[in-house]
Amino acid sequence: MHTRWLAMPLMSSMLLAACSTVTVGSEFDLRTFESKVQRGTTTQAQVRGWLGAPTGTGIHVDVAGERYDEWTYYYGQGRLPDMVNAEFKMLQIKFDKNGVVRGYNWSGGK
Repeated sequence: MHTRWLAMPLMSSMLLAACSTVTVGSEFDLRTFESKVQRGTTTQAQVRGWLGAPTGTGIHVDVAGERYDEWTYYYGQGRLPDMVNAEFKMLQIKFDKNGVVRGYNWSGGK
């Protein structure tokens, strides 16, 4: 009898979790970035002011061996378990050794 009473709340919480919304990263405004960024001029401080702190940072080395600091912003949201109608966007920004934007790419954003 005690086992049944313990199993019911556990099963209920598993069912609720299976239908929950999952969010990864932090929301950011891609349109703001696109409307303001200027390659060769925009600085890391400006990007941080527009978008906040990056979700991740790293190093990018191009085919010629040039090294760039790379900031990544990403955001995703969907409902478990099948993630139907899930949304995801990612922005990667490359900065030279002086902290100036040299390139960027994005995908999945609106």
